[in-house]
Order: sequence, then structure tokens, then C-alpha cells
Amino acid sequence: MKAFTISALFLALVLAGCDAPPPRMDATGKPLPRAYKLSERDAATVQYRMLDSVNALRSARGLTPLRLDSRLNAAALAHSRDMSAQGRAWPFGSDGSSPYDRVARAGYAGRLGTELVSQTYETELDTLAAWMEDPAKRDALLEPNAQDMGFGFYQEPNGLIWWALITGLPTIAQGNM
Repeated sequence: MKAFTISALFLALVLAGCDAPPPRMDATGKPLPRAYKLSERDAATVQYRMLDSVNALRSARGLTPLRLDSRLNAAALAHSRDMSAQGRAWPFGSDGSSPYDRVARAGYAGRLGTELVSQTYETELDTLAAWMEDPAKRDALLEPNAQDMGFGFYQEPNGLIWWALITGLPTIAQGNM
């Protein structure tokens, strides 16, 4: 009888926590992604959370931390918006620009390290985890000579987020903004 009472109590506690509706499922029975909602007010928080996460990964490898650079942030934000307008995550701008062109246009005098792009409904940290699973993208993030980073995003009304991360290798004469 005591086992029944404990089981009933456990079941009651579990059911009491079930006020939330069940997740929506796709045609295959998998849960649909839940949109990660961002606003422009979140930009600095998201940028620094990504910077801290990248630097933690770099530190674990004995690499120097990256600095957030406003010019690279501007280039990443512009490309995020442009990828949304084009409907594809890729390195070319709608005007035919390359990552090199966009970094120069933003006023960054150093060299482009890398540009990583993505479209997803997931968080910036989920996106970073996906980039780290790809050996080429992981190597780009862990480039020993990179010193600067820019990160930008654009979220469509439907929740789809376009991410762009740029690393840079500054010239000696260039200061950081």
C-alpha cells in the first residue's frame, strides 16, 4: 500500500507540472523548433555572449582572446540583413560583394580572418556549437593570429535568424574601436 501511495504522489507531482501545452510536432513526429526571440536592444548582450563563448574556446586551446570591433560588428550586421533579403546564408552580398569588400567598406584596415554565416531559429550559442562541429569552421574560429571579432544578426518576423561572425587580423598601425 505504501508503494502505491508513493507512486500516486509521484504521478500527481508530475501531472501538476504539466500545465504547459505539449510541444508542436512536425510531420515526422519531431518537435518543431521554438523561435528564439531577439530585438535590437539585445544586440550588445548577444555580441558579448558570443565573444565570451568564443574566447572561452580559444582560452582552452591556449590562444589569445579576441576583442569586439565595432567596424566588424557593422559589417556582420549589414551582411546578416543582406542574407535575409537574399534568402540564403552565403558569403556573397546582393551587390556582389565579398567578405573582404564588406570589411574594407566598414573601415576595418586589417585583414579579414574569416566570415561564418548561418540561418536558424536557434540561439547564438547553438549556432556556435554547430560551427565548432565543422572542422574548417572550428579552425577558422581558433585561428591563432586573429585578434578582432565582429558579430551581427537579423531576425525576421517569422523568427528566422541570420547570423554573421567575422574575425580580423589588424595591421600594426590600426587601433581598436
